[in-house]
Amino acid sequence: MSQMLALVIVVFILLVGDFVAVRTKAWIPSMFISAVLFLIGYWTFFPKEIVALAGVPSAVAVMMMYLLITNMGTLLSLQELKNQWKTIVIALSGILGIVAVLLSVGTLVFGFQTMVVAVPPLVGGVVSALIMSEGAKEAGLASLSVFAIVIYVMQGFAGYPLTSLVLKKEGKRLLTQYREGNLASAEVAAAVETTPAVELKLFKNMPEKYNTDFFKFFRLALVAYLAYLVSTLLAPVVSVSPFVLALLFGVIATSAGFLEKQVLQKANGFGIAILVLMLFIFDGLKQATPSMLLEIIVPLIGTIILGVVGMYIFSFIAGKILKVSKEMAFAVSLTALYGFPADYIITNEVINSLTEDEKERAALTSHMLPPMLVGGFVTVTIVSVVLAGIFVGFL
Repeated sequence: MSQMLALVIVVFILLVGDFVAVRTKAWIPSMFISAVLFLIGYWTFFPKEIVALAGVPSAVAVMMMYLLITNMGTLLSLQELKNQWKTIVIALSGILGIVAVLLSVGTLVFGFQTMVVAVPPLVGGVVSALIMSEGAKEAGLASLSVFAIVIYVMQGFAGYPLTSLVLKKEGKRLLTQYREGNLASAEVAAAVETTPAVELKLFKNMPEKYNTDFFKFFRLALVAYLAYLVSTLLAPVVSVSPFVLALLFGVIATSAGFLEKQVLQKANGFGIAILVLMLFIFDGLKQATPSMLLEIIVPLIGTIILGVVGMYIFSFIAGKILKVSKEMAFAVSLTALYGFPADYIITNEVINSLTEDEKERAALTSHMLPPMLVGGFVTVTIVSVVLAGIFVGFL
């Protein structure tokens, strides 16, 4: 297969996902459709390396991940992060729910070792899945080594449609409040009004003509590199994901006036960055062969169902205590099943499906996107890796 044919095929799959999401008004998320189509492709005629063949090797995907996550930080202010303490508590409650139900009910049904391998990938991303997979392999548990990867690959099939469903309910509730004049207008104004001259305090005397796309990319890459550098310097003392620091550094750089809000969009690079990262995520589906899935289908489905039930119960209780709607609480905890960029993509799809009015979209974005982004980073990027480090010792 030629590079350009591979590129046409994989981009067409993303296009079909988008089309279905638009037609169904986000009841069926694009991530879900694209994942199904990639799976069918890998089981039929796709070369296993179709994504790399199309021009997206892992090095390119990691580069885009650094830029995108730093860019996500520009959406949040330091004050916003302080305001999201409820989100962090709810996200942690959802993870606690997964751990509690899987290590109790799950252990009785599927066995302790299976659940130990399942928990970190279910609440996290590729790093925690790889840690558990390698740990199981070293312990001589070949099928559980595969199980860790498949859990990571397949959990989105439950997470994408469920998140879309609860976010639509939450969005409709917020939209009603906004139309009745009960949503804070200051937040809406902050989301709508962006003035680069005020944003870039460190470059306020620089003529706008020098703020080229490459200057925007340079500043974004520099902040991402500093995050990477700090994570390596901290490594002997404490292990901190460079992606977590990239988000934090993005927030700080924006607050200091070094980066403007949504700098990647303004540098005309956001679309290609999302394209690359989505292809990299779906590249993980090449691991899931039909025979592999048949072998572990029962514990796979059982684990995901039990995990989601535990997540819902604990996030519901936390939401009640903190006076957060059960839909928003559940959506935040569901980010554990996929993380970034799916949390960003699904939230935007839902918002765009609910209204075409820009002010209403800004209102919904300011209330729904920050908790989804923070929830995703707390669960997938931070907690899951810590859990994997602890749980791998039980094997």
